[in-house]
Amino acid sequence: MTVNSIGEYPVLPRDVVDNFHGNIFVVLGWDKHMMISSPMAFPLPPDMPFGALVQEVMPAAFGPHPEWGEIDWATVEWTLDGEPFTPDMEKSLADNGIGHKSVIRLRTPGLDGIAGVGI
Repeated sequence: MTVNSIGEYPVLPRDVVDNFHGNIFVVLGWDKHMMISSPMAFPLPPDMPFGALVQEVMPAAFGPHPEWGEIDWATVEWTLDGEPFTPDMEKSLADNGIGHKSVIRLRTPGLDGIAGVGI
């Protein structure tokens, strides 16, 4: 069977930073807490302080989990794009090295999901 090509098909990604009206696309995940079934993505202003992300965005995403209120923020282990990361709560996302399509994960030692089973 022969195939007639119509030519090269252009790949037009829809998640480029220009499509987010000045925001960056940031993915947030909470390890060992699968009641929140998957990481969530948010369009956020790059000048947002990291502390605002923790105090305003994360509770909306993860607050329904019963362990959210038990987090000892001084012991949270963070990763940014797969590497260990210590955020400065006062600095902006951009100043913390967070860019378009960055993945931020938090691990909360001692909190391993409901009944310690990762849920």
